[in-house]
Amino acid sequence: MTSALINRLPAVRGDYSPAVPMARHTWFGVGGAADVIFSPADAADLGTFLAACPADIPVLAVGAGSNLLVRDGGIAGVVIRPGAHMTGISHDGEIVIAGSGATDADVARYAARNGLAGLEFLIGIPGTVGGGLRMNAGAYGGEFKDITIRAHGFDRQGNPVSATPAGMGMAYRHTDTPSDWIFTHAEFRARAGDTAAVKARMKEIVSSRGDAQPRGVRTGGSTFANPPGGKAWQEIDAAGCRGMMIGGAQVSEKHCNFLINTGKASAHDIEMLGETVRRRVSARGGPALRWEIRRVGALADGQPDPQQNSAEGGSA
Repeated sequence: MTSALINRLPAVRGDYSPAVPMARHTWFGVGGAADVIFSPADAADLGTFLAACPADIPVLAVGAGSNLLVRDGGIAGVVIRPGAHMTGISHDGEIVIAGSGATDADVARYAARNGLAGLEFLIGIPGTVGGGLRMNAGAYGGEFKDITIRAHGFDRQGNPVSATPAGMGMAYRHTDTPSDWIFTHAEFRARAGDTAAVKARMKEIVSSRGDAQPRGVRTGGSTFANPPGGKAWQEIDAAGCRGMMIGGAQVSEKHCNFLINTGKASAHDIEMLGETVRRRVSARGGPALRWEIRRVGALADGQPDPQQNSAEGGSA
């Protein structure tokens, strides 16, 4: 099936890789295979691919895989991962321009080296620019909507698109960006700052993150968005879920809004655990927790749907 799919794909300057286990490309280290991974040579190559790729072939863009759970049945169609030519960072005065494949941390470091302030919070977000734009990622008092001037990319037909934060409907851990948009780069608003002060603030963020969050384990970052006026971890803790396990997946003892692959978890274990946490919080009268982690792909044969069944039975 994979070879037949590749034969239908357009000629590109980048690379096609067939039947790639997505466990290699996610921080959780789980997930089935993608039919094909496409790494564009540059933004123009991506546009060419999208314009010529048959409309019936599913296309999904992923970044660093830090906030992604790929189900055990894998991903049908083509997964797009930005190539090295889409990770560039530059600046024009107080405007920083970054490719969608650049890591948020690298953007923060670039700004600091060049005496630019306002982007320090990016050092605390473990992802890429493209992923941050897609979900309005944020941490330590900042969000992508606060710094983004305009984002650029292509739609599924290969047409160039661009929008401001208002045009993308950026809100807390959410955007209304069309699901078929694939970002290529964005411009961010910075301001002149003292390099030493900027680096000191970044050091504080890194230290704080290390003290509060699990380190040296396979995790996907914050699992659930904070409910209005509250904290997801407090709701999870109050529901008695700290340290809870399903298979090889565990709610972190250190920060219970993090799920951990202890070494032998399946994607199904992790998703079942998350849905069980949601059910327990709801059962005690808490808010309906909203997944912050993006879940994609198909369940493996015989696996029950975690969204319909928790580990304790019933609707999650």
